[in-house]
Amino acid sequence: MTYLMKYPIAMRKVQEELRQKVKDKGFVKEEDIQQLPYFKAVIKEAMRLQPAVPLLVPRESIQKCSLGGYEIPAKTIIHVNAWAIGENPDEFKPERFVGKSVDVKGSNFELIPFGAGRRICPGIHIGLATVEIALANLLYAFDWEMPAEMKSEDLDMDVLPGLTMHKKNALCLVAINRV
Repeated sequence: MTYLMKYPIAMRKVQEELRQKVKDKGFVKEEDIQQLPYFKAVIKEAMRLQPAVPLLVPRESIQKCSLGGYEIPAKTIIHVNAWAIGENPDEFKPERFVGKSVDVKGSNFELIPFGAGRRICPGIHIGLATVEIALANLLYAFDWEMPAEMKSEDLDMDVLPGLTMHKKNALCLVAINRV
């Protein structure tokens, strides 16, 4: 939600898509989500920029290999920084995922917020479904504004250090019912 507030064009675009698809049904259902390509792209982009665990579970190389010009000996412990993968990793650009078959299930290294392979997060399905349905309904049912004294430049994008990433300061918004 923080990124959508910081990028109002993306907010308008995702709300437009949701409201056109759902129309007057009253709320977004799980089956609606798959028909919302821009919304799915926003979710992917937010998860790419703010993965819950930015340093994935360490891996050990099983044999000597070369990666990006670096020689990696066998039995080297490797940490993957999911936060820094991709072109322009600090930019919020949902369009990078529109029309692409990139998923969050670890098969595309452009997007691995839940890890990959045998050590993929076991909560991937419940986590993704919860985030998607909650955010879709909040964006569908409400217009969002910042408190009167705030501007988009004032939005705090800082996260606290630790094993998991979470915002340093809570996001405070004003919800305007549109339904």
